[in-house]
Amino acid sequence: GHLLTRLVQCCVWLLLWFGGGTLGQPLECRAGADVGRRCASIPLDKLLERVVQHAELIYRLSEESCALFEEMFIPLAVRTQHIRGGNTCTSPAFSVPGSKGEVQQISDKWLLHTVLILIQSWIEPLFTLQDTLDRYDNAPNVLLNKTKWVSSKLVSLEQGVTVLIRKMLDEGALTMESHQSWMIESSEPADMVESVTKDYAVLTCFKKDAHKVETFLKLLRCRQTQGLSCFPI
Repeated sequence: GHLLTRLVQCCVWLLLWFGGGTLGQPLECRAGADVGRRCASIPLDKLLERVVQHAELIYRLSEESCALFEEMFIPLAVRTQHIRGGNTCTSPAFSVPGSKGEVQQISDKWLLHTVLILIQSWIEPLFTLQDTLDRYDNAPNVLLNKTKWVSSKLVSLEQGVTVLIRKMLDEGALTMESHQSWMIESSEPADMVESVTKDYAVLTCFKKDAHKVETFLKLLRCRQTQGLSCFPI
């Protein structure tokens, strides 16, 4: 069925990543004293390509995680109500430009800093989500593994984008003082149903922002060869 198909897709993506194929190029921006040196030693075009690949994988697995969570825990009626309810996300309101003129007015600096702010705003909420999912009695391992992978790779992506900012703009990176300030209110859920609904909102909101990160980074990559003629995919 649908669940089996998603499990197979997940295995294929993970094999591509860990198998060392084109999609499996590690970012090599791990935590530690030498993180800047590791990333800085990578040529700009290769670093940008790896950052884009990282963002693509994170978005793809955010889609997969959201779909699995829906299938396991969210009735169809609740999904429909959630869609009709509109945008309940409270993360930064960075919209994807809708015209070529708008795209041309956006600077590389804006793209890079916007991406970094979006990434940093999600690091803590995803770690919190992971703790919550670990307490579910019937959460499948494939869902737990996906969300855990995304949480760890988001940190690597933050480090890679930070080095991109230093390389491309010759400046330091912004650091958010509070990751929770833009997120869904973090009050303790009254019951399991409320907890599941809140976790579903976190997953769907993250998926939207992960898509923005991927789109902005692809636009930035395109500009390196085609200049301001690029347009978001």
